[in-house]
Amino acid sequence: MEVLRTEHHGLHRGPLGEADGAVADGTTVFDDGVPGVAKLDADLLGALRHAAADAADDGVGFVVDSGWRSRRYQEHLLREAVSKYGSEAEAARWVATPGTSAHVSGEAVDIGPDAAAWLSVHGAAYGLCRIYGNEPWHYELRPDAVDRGCPPLYADPAHDPRMQR
Repeated sequence: MEVLRTEHHGLHRGPLGEADGAVADGTTVFDDGVPGVAKLDADLLGALRHAAADAADDGVGFVVDSGWRSRRYQEHLLREAVSKYGSEAEAARWVATPGTSAHVSGEAVDIGPDAAAWLSVHGAAYGLCRIYGNEPWHYELRPDAVDRGCPPLYADPAHDPRMQR
């Protein structure tokens, strides 16, 4: 049974695998053979790779903890969150539904802590913005950020209008 990383940077065992978007430890934004990376939005992936190349000059590697996910994988994560947090409302603070998740559409990436720290300082220059106050690892592409800076953070996904059912 394969060990998979979840968006909360914990491990879980189960039938989901790489084809569903699970990524192995050490996966980078340059790993084209990994669906969780290869199926990211092309503009997001381009911005990530540009930032990663520049961050490498500072000794920082861009490790992907989670990128694109299948609807099945997202549903699995949501069920795990409901079990962990006790309700759908509390789980919604951490995991979106398959129909609203930016991971399922390939428009979000959960990045390792070194890259997240680097992006917190430099990300807007690449259009890469942290979206949620409670998820310092979650980044999405906001092209306007290059000129205007990143938009204000939502406290958590439950406060993001895109996540409303």
